[in-house]
Amino acid sequence: MNKADLVDKIAGACEISKAQATTAIDTAVSSITGALKKGDRVALIGFGTFSISQRKARNGRIRKPAPPSKIAARKVAKFPLGPN
Repeated sequence: MNKADLVDKIAGACEISKAQATTAIDTAVSSITGALKKGDRVALIGFGTFSISQRKARNGRIRKPAPPSKIAARKVAKFPLGPN
């Protein structure tokens, strides 16, 4: 399912226009993104929890014969699914 499919489903189920459904989805995504940027967790009971995880710096290789390259530490979003 892509965003257009989701917009169609929400618009049909809620009996709203596709523009209103698109606005609702965009608002939800930007709200989750904003919370993650602040370091907050977003828990949607029965669906899952969005959170930020810190990855350590490490050595990586693109190809076997190439020398290892340094991969910097960084923050990544994670989303473990909730119980159904």
